[in-house]
Amino acid sequence: MTIRTALISVSDKAGVVDFARGLAGLGVKILSTGGTRRALLEAGVEAVEVSAHTGFPEIMDGRVKTLHPRIHGGILARRGIDEAVLAEQQIETIDLVVVNLYPFRETIAQADVSRADCIEQIDIGGPAMIRAAAKNHAWVGVVTTPSDYPAITKELQQAGGKLSAGTLRRLAARAYAHTAAYDTAIANWMQQEDATTPDTLLLAADKVQDLRYGENPHQSAAFYRLSDTRGTVTGCRQLQGKELSFNNIADTDAALECVKQFSAPACVIVKHANPCGVAEGADLCDAYDKAHATDPTSAFGGILAFNRELTADVARAIVDRQFAEVIVAPGCSAEAVEIITAKKNLRLLDCETVDTASVQTAREVHTVAGGLLWQDVDRHRVSSSDLRVVSQRQPGEDELADLLFAWRVAHYVKSNAIVYAHGLRTVGVGAGQMSRVDSARIGILKAADAQLEIAGSVMASDAFFPFRDGIDAAAAAGVRAIIQPGGSMRDEEVIAAADEAGMAMVFTGIRHFRH
Repeated sequence: MTIRTALISVSDKAGVVDFARGLAGLGVKILSTGGTRRALLEAGVEAVEVSAHTGFPEIMDGRVKTLHPRIHGGILARRGIDEAVLAEQQIETIDLVVVNLYPFRETIAQADVSRADCIEQIDIGGPAMIRAAAKNHAWVGVVTTPSDYPAITKELQQAGGKLSAGTLRRLAARAYAHTAAYDTAIANWMQQEDATTPDTLLLAADKVQDLRYGENPHQSAAFYRLSDTRGTVTGCRQLQGKELSFNNIADTDAALECVKQFSAPACVIVKHANPCGVAEGADLCDAYDKAHATDPTSAFGGILAFNRELTADVARAIVDRQFAEVIVAPGCSAEAVEIITAKKNLRLLDCETVDTASVQTAREVHTVAGGLLWQDVDRHRVSSSDLRVVSQRQPGEDELADLLFAWRVAHYVKSNAIVYAHGLRTVGVGAGQMSRVDSARIGILKAADAQLEIAGSVMASDAFFPFRDGIDAAAAAGVRAIIQPGGSMRDEEVIAAADEAGMAMVFTGIRHFRH
């Protein structure tokens, strides 16, 4: 298809002047609107104002400017079929539509934006033109992203101003994906004020990268970005190291979300989606030392997350002590980056922030065969005032601090989850067992392997104890206090077991299953 007339109307003006200049050099007539036309004229690229082309002015503060038969008739006309109508109505065909849409997602992400301002960023004319051009892709090209400009320019130059049928089809498919993602963002924004689950769940994600493989080498995979990525693994900037793998990304997400729960300097080490060592410290070096000591064996090949800027002393300690796959922190000193580069395969990520308030995402989706599970993100946090002491003995001040620390960690351990902690550090973690007492026993064994003392520690359980056996195992190991949701039919029996052992027990009233 030969391109003779192009309509250019873009919110994102990156690269548009050079692209338009290339079209003009091929003799293409350019129609344009408002700000886009001004940018072209300032750069010396001639463009006809759309209102001059239609004979109808922009009205309603620009809400209506391209919604006109001379625009849509020119885009939708079937070559060889609609020429009589075109002649009768004096409509000129449009062969290329270059449009990207108002920045709706960027607008709603702003902290203090008004609803009225968000509404004004819902594009009407842009999606209409894109969809019209994509429908008529047998004769019309449609370009919705600046990243396509170089390839389109090259093809036009090499083919004498023509685009191939294959290119037109690919552009049309990308155009529909573009408008679908845009409408998805609008629908989700409008639905977020409704407490009910949506009748139709809409997701739109942009590809970040193809991955070498998935969980295993025989599985193909890719990484996609949803919205609200600041402070998440998706929004991280990779400073050095080889390409992230599927499992790296999943484990980095687990580590980063866990370390966000702590206000003091903290380190989280994750292996196969579970924290194997977590600690707060006087500084990051202290926190790393304690986290690593929880389970040095599992920490080998682990993912390390920090809630402070990575400093040279921490970087040096990691490089000297262990093999790691990924380090993620909200910033890295120049010296730390230099130290990490000595390990050329070690991936270093800057997450920019660990401020949970910066993350807007309120829903999460899990896939199952043939469907999706949708739920609120589990952001429930427990403070000391939320706890109910159910034992005869009250927890001491230090015990209470350890209980809350262990509870935060348990939130990110696969259920059934048991966490032992002492001195604001984990001393043993039992994860993902089919019975809770087995998780309790494994956590004790892990502590023994690391030559750490369970005696004097506290224990957190992500869900209630169905029997007293988990309490008895903890008592035999010397645990002094337990935090758990409560709510079992055998709560009285479980509380009695704690009282018999002289342990303090507190209920949170909230469960933190993680599957």
